[in-house]
Amino acid sequence: MLRKIRTILAAICILLITLLFVDFTGMLHTWLGWLAKIQFLPAVLALNAGVILFLVVLTLVSGRIYCSVICPLGIFQDIVARIGRRKKKMPYSYSKPKSWLRYTMLILLVVAFVAGIHAFAALLDPYGIYGRMANNLFQPVWMWGNNLLASIAERADSYAFYQTEVWLKSLPTFIVAIAMAVLVVVLSWRNGRTYCNTICPVGTILGFLSRYSLFRICIDKEKCNQCTLCARNCKASCIDTANYQVGSSRCVVCMNCIEKCKKNAIHYRFAYAKQDKKQPVSQPKGENRREFLASSLLLVTSSLQAQVIEKAEKIKMDGGLADIIEKKAPKRQTPIIPPGSQSARNMQQHCTACQLCVSACPNDVLRPSQSLDTFMQPTLSYERGYCRPECTKCSEVCPAGAILKIDKAEKSSIQIGHAVWVKENCIPLTDKQECGNCARHCPAEAISMIPSETGNPESLKIPAINTEKCIGCGACENLCPARPFSAIYVEGHEHHRMI
Repeated sequence: MLRKIRTILAAICILLITLLFVDFTGMLHTWLGWLAKIQFLPAVLALNAGVILFLVVLTLVSGRIYCSVICPLGIFQDIVARIGRRKKKMPYSYSKPKSWLRYTMLILLVVAFVAGIHAFAALLDPYGIYGRMANNLFQPVWMWGNNLLASIAERADSYAFYQTEVWLKSLPTFIVAIAMAVLVVVLSWRNGRTYCNTICPVGTILGFLSRYSLFRICIDKEKCNQCTLCARNCKASCIDTANYQVGSSRCVVCMNCIEKCKKNAIHYRFAYAKQDKKQPVSQPKGENRREFLASSLLLVTSSLQAQVIEKAEKIKMDGGLADIIEKKAPKRQTPIIPPGSQSARNMQQHCTACQLCVSACPNDVLRPSQSLDTFMQPTLSYERGYCRPECTKCSEVCPAGAILKIDKAEKSSIQIGHAVWVKENCIPLTDKQECGNCARHCPAEAISMIPSETGNPESLKIPAINTEKCIGCGACENLCPARPFSAIYVEGHEHHRMI
């Protein structure tokens, strides 16, 4: 019964968090956004004391329940391990803990944060790893399925679905997502929870706490016949039947061992019960199961947006008459970071590069950075859209405090950058044609059109930018008809300010 409850909760968690990541409509974040906020490392970075306290208390009471019920990467490993062990009659065996490796990875994580090497820290975060996998690998499949349904619905004169474009936002991030997915799948397929118990820093921290948990898996020495059936079904490889011990720091409380034991010699029970003098391990009590079930019901907590794969340089046709050349991103001296992130430093210190904001962005302006110092963290670029003043989606979904929640009024007043005019690309000067697209569409009214020739009010008009009013939304850059580079683009600000 305990195993079934855990399995059901874990299945619900990973299903919901995956839906959170693959959803491109933005509708699910209102209901499921809390699933991202209860992940361990994002909660630590956001200084979310309530969530941190809950997870610490949960671990001290029940052991590493977080790893088997809440953490999406942990549940994903269980799914892969379950598939991989089908061909093996007895897939696992006890192995000694590699504490030196576990604590080395934890120390490296702390050093990376202190030294500002946040890209390395993001590579180790289990929630961030799963988020990038979902964003880059799962969401495109979800979107292609949606497009197929949209095509079918269109033929039936139905608008229940609408077409959406699938495109590669960052090749380096896509490669990293594939590499980490392969690593996790291979380790899980071969030996279950190897990643959790050798590399994952969150697993190391919770493993240290679980040494002192109130409820643990324990072996009844009097009943155990050392058949090793439990050890050979333990995906954490932490059951030492020779010494009747279970490594509580590595045990993820999956309950597989309890189900497999035919002698009723292994139980999940209160670890500090008074021991019978004749028995080194005290007998389990029925009430403990009910206590565990009560604590398990608190876990209705856990687990989803991603994107990729289409030709980046695909040429579109304008009614079959002319080629439309795709826009190219300009070389910005300072990257543009989302409104609500406050500063580049705040973004670097808090972002886990989980890609949830990238998945949630309805305007296609967010994409992972390719710069080494901010690798995989979100930046803005305006080739496909612009940052609409009424949209605050990224600030609503960020679980780590990298993008603080803002309302629409604040969004319209936050200056994330300023527009820069490029004379050589401007159509009134290059093609001798009237334009003014940038001024017409500027939501901040920061652009006005002035005569291109001094003293000649009849000359073609060119844009003049009021940088004090410009908020850096990118409407001018995106809607500029010049190709492939716009005649006006946005330079980012390291520190945002209210105007």
